[in-house]
Amino acid sequence: MARHIMTLTCDDRPGIVATVSHALLQVGANILENQQFSDEDTDLFFMRSVFDADSADVATVLTAIDSSEAIKHQHLQVRPAEEYCRTLILVSRFDHCLLDLLYRWKSGDLPIDIVGVVSNHEDCRALVEYFGVPFTLIPVTPGSKHDAETALIRLVEAQDVKLVVLARYMQILSDRLCEQLAGRAINIHHSFLPGFKGAKPYHQAHDRGVKLIGASAHYVTADLDEGPIIEQDVVRVTHADTPARLVAIGRDVERRVLSEAVRAHADSRVFLSGRRTIVL
Repeated sequence: MARHIMTLTCDDRPGIVATVSHALLQVGANILENQQFSDEDTDLFFMRSVFDADSADVATVLTAIDSSEAIKHQHLQVRPAEEYCRTLILVSRFDHCLLDLLYRWKSGDLPIDIVGVVSNHEDCRALVEYFGVPFTLIPVTPGSKHDAETALIRLVEAQDVKLVVLARYMQILSDRLCEQLAGRAINIHHSFLPGFKGAKPYHQAHDRGVKLIGASAHYVTADLDEGPIIEQDVVRVTHADTPARLVAIGRDVERRVLSEAVRAHADSRVFLSGRRTIVL
């Protein structure tokens, strides 16, 4: 037997769990983990199940669920649990999030397969190559932005990339690119959204005497920093913390939040529901 992960989104109605359980029981599958959520705002039902079954029986399970009157699904998918998410990282000059992702990947802590790192600067090349990961320089200027994004999409398609991670990639993606990467591009924002926008956010926070700073990881959309939020965290600070200290604290929060968001996506735990996410 092999381990599989099933994700299901459907209209909420009686009999869904019974149908899925019966379909798995019919092929002798063993359910190891199950989470579910009924969203009263949308009348949608979200479910994630981990089960052991013969790979040849998966199609039978899907057919049984798909044909059931109890389930009118918008999304139904099963994948092997050992299938790691092919991931491409985008970075500019700040390397703290990139380094954290590379370390967690190398140590086996993240269920991803980093196929490459793309940057618009050379600063992180030595770090990336130290980890044995291909580094691609794609410079971006106001006049070359369209060509740069075209080159990026070609790389995504050539490498069969399932997830793009903006690890402090300091470029605003075009509406065209956001649409092409919808639901598979994660960005880290340097505050607990909504927050201070513009230059030097930690200095703005310091000037306002904030007592909490944080970070938010969200899916990339054409609306800047308004995408569905996957993960957030905050840290308490005091009046004694200087802007430099806030930057250091903030970078630590950013890397932790981004890694957890990447883990949730790679584990098939994140379900999109309009402007929200359901994380099981």
